[in-house]
Amino acid sequence: MFRHQVFGCKTSLLLLLTISLSTVSLLPISPSPAQTVPPPSDAPLELGLLTKPKGSVITADTVNPETLTVPSLWWAKENSENKLLDNWIAYPASEKEPARVDLIVNQQIWSLLDYVERYDFVNRLGSVSRNFGYNVRVFNYQQEFLATYTCNFSTSPELCRIQMGNQTKVGLRRTP
Repeated sequence: MFRHQVFGCKTSLLLLLTISLSTVSLLPISPSPAQTVPPPSDAPLELGLLTKPKGSVITADTVNPETLTVPSLWWAKENSENKLLDNWIAYPASEKEPARVDLIVNQQIWSLLDYVERYDFVNRLGSVSRNFGYNVRVFNYQQEFLATYTCNFSTSPELCRIQMGNQTKVGLRRTP
């Protein structure tokens, strides 16, 4: 008899928990604007700025002899595997959108990486850029969108999201 009471108690508790969770999942929950990550910038990639930066735009070739240039991606560029990161263009924040860095990668090397390796690259460079208050977009020299790392900087800690472009083989290396 004791065994039947314990089993019945467990069953009742499980049933109550299931009903409670089902009810909670039916409630409309929408995050506040501060809890969402904004979409990545849809501004065009401006490759011309690589040779002729304007205003406060910074590239891999911009050097300030007096202070640290922000964002500082030179160390990341020197340490990127197989010279994957070729260049970048950093745009300061404007009234319309937050600061962002457009990374330009070597397409030949990018195409050799599998999904996880690409994701790791975007996550590492995105984390470095986030520390300087910048969102990240990744392109090749053909101006093809490859990935983004976008944050909501008005939350603490920042809410961030990585979006990867269309991949031909998810998680698998391409075979020749």
